Amino acid sequence: MSLTANRPAVLDLIGNTPLIEITRLDTGPCRLFLKLESQNPGGSIKDRVGLWMIEAAERSGQLVPGGTIVEATAGNTGLGLALVARAKGYRIVLVVPDKMSTEKILHLKALGAEVHITRSDVGKGHPDYYQDYAARLTRETPGAFFADQFNNPHNPAAHRQSTGPEVWAQCEHALDAIVCGVGSGGTLTGLTQFFREVNPALEFVLADPAGSILTQYITDGTLGQAGSWAVEGIGEDFVPAIADLSGVRHAYSITDAESFATARELLRAEGLLGGSSTGTLVAAALRYCRAQTQPKRVLSFVVDTGTRYLSKVYNDNWMIDQGLLARTQFGDLRDIVARRFDEGSVIKVAPTDTLKTAFARMRYADVSQLPVIEDGRIVGLIDESDVLLRVQADAAHFDASAADAMTQALETLAPDAGLAALQGVLDQGLVAIVADETRFYGLITRVDLLNHLRRGLA
Repeated sequence: MSLTANRPAVLDLIGNTPLIEITRLDTGPCRLFLKLESQNPGGSIKDRVGLWMIEAAERSGQLVPGGTIVEATAGNTGLGLALVARAKGYRIVLVVPDKMSTEKILHLKALGAEVHITRSDVGKGHPDYYQDYAARLTRETPGAFFADQFNNPHNPAAHRQSTGPEVWAQCEHALDAIVCGVGSGGTLTGLTQFFREVNPALEFVLADPAGSILTQYITDGTLGQAGSWAVEGIGEDFVPAIADLSGVRHAYSITDAESFATARELLRAEGLLGGSSTGTLVAAALRYCRAQTQPKRVLSFVVDTGTRYLSKVYNDNWMIDQGLLARTQFGDLRDIVARRFDEGSVIKVAPTDTLKTAFARMRYADVSQLPVIEDGRIVGLIDESDVLLRVQADAAHFDASAADAMTQALETLAPDAGLAALQGVLDQGLVAIVADETRFYGLITRVDLLNHLRRGLA
């Protein structure tokens, strides 16, 4: 029997997501509610869009059994489309910018999607811009259906016909403002269309990443120069064709640092695990609520699950590398150490650990060398070549100890040795070991120095 013969049961789980009130964050005189779109089966609000666009294409004949769906996506629309496409038996081809989280890409591939990763540093009109890339793939694929969320009217229809009525019913017909972000503009447009009929006085608030042009466009009607931002899925360098911004009364530009910090605080305070754009929405919602002088009922969204961002938003090391998480500065080489020993972030082995353990930790951490630590001091360094030298003749030597293979002739740099001394070590193709007579501080690689210099430009 064809996969498309019966409606797959998983599709009935899309929508009817729960609503929860925020009770442990400062919302000023207002009550703030979040609709948990993360509870959709594909983990985001875009499951609605994927279902609406695919089923509309089926009804119109644009998509036939065994057909191919192509889309440009920041990840979540792709996941919604992939969920529905695989349930219905379609081939799915997706183009995503290279700033997308590893979790999203792995999830897409697990669903059977063909994923093309393209540049995130180019704008609309460039052949490598993700939307232009997807349009080209569609032209090159016979009979392909381009979902085209940025221009597809069934994107906002999903929210006009499902999200809006659910919100209105769950809020018992009492709601003063909704805080939205804009990626394609589908959510804002669909909700604007619905609430224009049932509650025209409702205010829409735009939550926009700093670097996006949309806040300036709302504020003064001009299109400024787009910057860059790390938040995924919202913010634009153009005004999407389907975006209806007419109902927006307030717009907040939220930095990456505030977005990511708010997402982390939402988890700690309320137990809600949301992604980076949820951090932007909640940060803007809190600003709006705190600015009010009269009580209002305000709604926003946990637009997707934070499990997609464990390697980014919820990863202290990544946050530090991006300059998004503050830590103690010393004014010396310790500031360049990416993984500080005193913070517990150094991947290490003890002299008595086996080479099997050392190799497993290298693979886990995606590094080529490990410090060998004993009583808080570095006593050796072991790298891939040390392990290979020991085991290539006899794999049984994986059970040998790290002490048997490590390099003990260590040249260390004191924290105050300076950049010239560091550069001298790195120029020899070595890893710099920052330590003094009593303490090991960490390692510095060329990548660590490059990242330190890059952060200095921010």
